[in-house]
Amino acid sequence: MIDLFTLDPVSLTAALVDVPSVSHEERPLADMLERALRLIPGVEVLRHENSLVVRTQRGLPQRVVLAGHIDTVPIAENVPCARGVNDQDEDTLFGCGTVDMKSGLAVYLAVFARLANDPALAYDLTLVCYEGEEVAARFNGLGLIHGAHPDWLLGDVALLGEPSGAIIEAGCQGSIRLRVTAHGVRAHSARSWLGKNAMHALAPVISNIAAYEAQEVLVDGCRYHEGLNIVHCESGVATNTIPDEAWLFVNFRFAPNRTQEEALAHMLAVLDLPEGVEYEIDDIVPGARPGLDLPVVRRLVAATGGQVRAKYGWTDVARFSELGIPAVNFGPGDPAYCHKKDEQCPIWMITSVFDTLMTYLQAGETDE
Repeated sequence: MIDLFTLDPVSLTAALVDVPSVSHEERPLADMLERALRLIPGVEVLRHENSLVVRTQRGLPQRVVLAGHIDTVPIAENVPCARGVNDQDEDTLFGCGTVDMKSGLAVYLAVFARLANDPALAYDLTLVCYEGEEVAARFNGLGLIHGAHPDWLLGDVALLGEPSGAIIEAGCQGSIRLRVTAHGVRAHSARSWLGKNAMHALAPVISNIAAYEAQEVLVDGCRYHEGLNIVHCESGVATNTIPDEAWLFVNFRFAPNRTQEEALAHMLAVLDLPEGVEYEIDDIVPGARPGLDLPVVRRLVAATGGQVRAKYGWTDVARFSELGIPAVNFGPGDPAYCHKKDEQCPIWMITSVFDTLMTYLQAGETDE
């Protein structure tokens, strides 16, 4: 049993890491969290499959959403959690999910449990603990709630506990992944003129991608670095055979000033697919603008000392953006350690995010 009332966010992080919750296997952790959250007096606890939504109903002027996913990538001999010293001689937690993102989830759980019935709370709170973030978008628990119960997610601002180095990472880039396929005619390589090499048909597309110069785009004061890259490529039948099919995945990470439609049109213009080469959309998700001009977000920025940077990767802030809710990423952990065998999070980042949120959410003055 996880005790949200007695565990500090560091101990809670370690406890969460020690409950394996690889994507598609989140139920044991979801059940455990539901039992713990139902012990908080006066809050509404909702569940959709293996995702939880918990809300205060205090009638406060604005609502802040705290969201974090409960799943991790497959464990790489890095559970249970261990505590030690990192290369910078910092007190550190090591283990699967310490960065992505059980430390952020632990902070949000601890903050919610402590403030849900605190007279000093300045905003009503919604806590979202959702499954399936590390896998295909169709399994994403936040997306499933968005589709089935969008009213559960409503608020004035949303915070995602994704690792951001304990500073605000605003907005996020969008992402498109296309599968580009060329077809040819199989033949013996000794008589290659009788065939048509499918891999060769992709050569101009590969050249176009390799020659592409990615843009740096300033959006609402945040600089986003776009990227267009081949991330997987396959062809071949045998070492003496001309391949009759070749395909690749190409991924475009685009700044949030582009819509999905604009990004796709730009991507196709760059690829300039020759006749006989076709594409299909494997995955497409929108970006999210930073929303730093809103008072409720400005107060959070002030609470962190004004430290803000653009979020390069895609995160679920985009789902809140689609609902018209400004959202930022704010969580402990260096994103560079996500999914690594030596995944690790310094203790000071966990306590820093916790202290900042406690100050922000207990502010004495409401926003304009």
